[in-house]
Amino acid sequence: MNPILSSAQVEHYHKQGYLVLEQFVPGDWLQQLNSVTEKFVDESRTSDGSDPRFDLEPDHAADNPRLRRLNSPVDRDPLYWKFAAESLLVDLAEAILGPNIKFHHSKLNFKCPRGGEEVRWHQDIQFWPHTNYDLITIGVYLTDVIKGQGEMGFIPRSHAGDLYDQYEGDVWRGYIQDADLAKVNVDDAVFPIGKAGTVTVHNCRTIHGSYPNHSNHERPLLLQTYTAADAFAYTDLVRNSRHGEQLIRGKVARWARHDPRPCLVPPAKVGTIFQAQQDELFS
Repeated sequence: MNPILSSAQVEHYHKQGYLVLEQFVPGDWLQQLNSVTEKFVDESRTSDGSDPRFDLEPDHAADNPRLRRLNSPVDRDPLYWKFAAESLLVDLAEAILGPNIKFHHSKLNFKCPRGGEEVRWHQDIQFWPHTNYDLITIGVYLTDVIKGQGEMGFIPRSHAGDLYDQYEGDVWRGYIQDADLAKVNVDDAVFPIGKAGTVTVHNCRTIHGSYPNHSNHERPLLLQTYTAADAFAYTDLVRNSRHGEQLIRGKVARWARHDPRPCLVPPAKVGTIFQAQQDELFS
């Protein structure tokens, strides 16, 4: 069998901290995923505020559903879990992380038309610190993504740089503060676009973010995070998920592997990145 990634693609990921694979997910998977996603959008119409399933924009309404996130989709419908645990995404994860892989968590982020909140520049691992940094997030474009649609951007090679403090004083903000951001090559950011089924892969240390969606089209992005089996979480973020930390390929690790670089630990109450960045965690 041909490898799912070429050596050049694997090298690009390790050197740049991200990878883009155009139209990687087959059409039959996309059709199923979009169908079940639309079901949840419809169900959100009866919600009058964010809850364990839905993170909603403030102007969400029954006749105009505006979701920021479907939390932990793998726990909401078996199709999402089948996709995360049995599809070619696992082969992709193995090509980067090696043969022993755990599933960590998933989320489905929406960028609503003519809005869709900005996600400020941040690194993921401070939200869910582990003993090492062999964690990747695979994002799937469920629809075509064009320029200006709130597409996610990555800062090349930032995964090899500093891990930044995402607190402001004693308050967790979930983004890189302006003083530190001045040290980052934001002008080098890459904002991939592509047809439905395009996939992005980024390292947990890679700085990334997205601007508001200025288009007339929604931008649903399905995200799955995988870890090397010997990466162990410092926090219990996925304690309520039946699939969190589940081995999906290879062997269970008997020893934790520790990266000598320290990792910032978030507060006990993290919430979603939208809640943290929009200052909705504390009242």
